[in-house]
Amino acid sequence: MYTKLSNLIASFNYQSISEDRKTTLQPLVDYIQEKFTKKETIRLNFICTHNSRRSHLSQVWAQTAALYFKIPSVVCFSGGTEATALFPKVAETLEATGFKIQQLSQEQNPVYAIKYAENEHPVIGFSKRFDADFNPEAHFAAIMTCSQADQGCPFIAGAEKRIPITFEDPKAFDGTPQQTEQYNARSLQIAEELCYVFSKIN
Repeated sequence: MYTKLSNLIASFNYQSISEDRKTTLQPLVDYIQEKFTKKETIRLNFICTHNSRRSHLSQVWAQTAALYFKIPSVVCFSGGTEATALFPKVAETLEATGFKIQQLSQEQNPVYAIKYAENEHPVIGFSKRFDADFNPEAHFAAIMTCSQADQGCPFIAGAEKRIPITFEDPKAFDGTPQQTEQYNARSLQIAEELCYVFSKIN
């Protein structure tokens, strides 16, 4: 893993996560632990409305946390109730944190390769529906990262478990002086909470 990312994860203080929030995260801990104990593949599909911000941040950080905490056979996905595009500020925020990002295409919904380690396959980031062919059809957990998607998708076909873990949308700060600060803050919250989840697996 890139040193900047591993140093950041090592600096997290999980005591700062509220007990209420830990209760929200516990079903994801339980799902991963059960799969880990059975030595089964752990597929996590992070779902938001537009698959443009929070779901991508969650996908990338969960895949990174799995490597850091040495939890094997974790494959992370993301999707939306509709496809738009990965918002450029998300890629910029991740790059500033220590990820290496390459934009692979130039269309309206560009594809990004997001690397978190020298010798690991990058996360492929682009906007898609949660049930797109790129995503798993069965044997996965659907993690709902926004309340709109949670309410708007009462049924996720193929999901073994549906887990609402919602985050505030940094989109509210687009075009404001606080944009960079707020995107970074949301990314770090998602990183710390997902790293906490993987730190509990044994």
